[in-house]
Amino acid sequence: MEILLVEDEPNDIELTQRAFKRARIVNPVHIVNDGIAALDFIYARGAYADRAGKAFPGVILLDLKLPKLDGLEVLRRIRQDERTRDIPVVILTASKFESDHAECRRLGINSYIVKPVDFRNFSEVTPQFQFDWKLVKHELSREAD
Repeated sequence: MEILLVEDEPNDIELTQRAFKRARIVNPVHIVNDGIAALDFIYARGAYADRAGKAFPGVILLDLKLPKLDGLEVLRRIRQDERTRDIPVVILTASKFESDHAECRRLGINSYIVKPVDFRNFSEVTPQFQFDWKLVKHELSREAD
């Protein structure tokens, strides 16, 4: 089960990767840096046309403040398409605006996580993915496969 991380801040990408490693999440994580690239990856077009025929990501971690196309618009497009509307989407954002949270809920997000500012706090959030969707593989569970 692939995870798509849509994030444009290098420090947040590194923080997410470190938190996944610490939580022993070993699913493939694909990273794109803007909203257009996210949709291209999901729908196997443009630079990601070679993904045609592959499964959609199992979960999408989506920042709201993105270049080219913001996260809310990416979320709208995912939810409008019957092929992708059921993909779990976790908003990972620095935005604490209630209006952003309300719009994300209206569009059907699975979780809304305000980015912690330090690694220790972020690491405490990542196990939530396992319990919410049972999507992630941990190193220990890999041995049982």
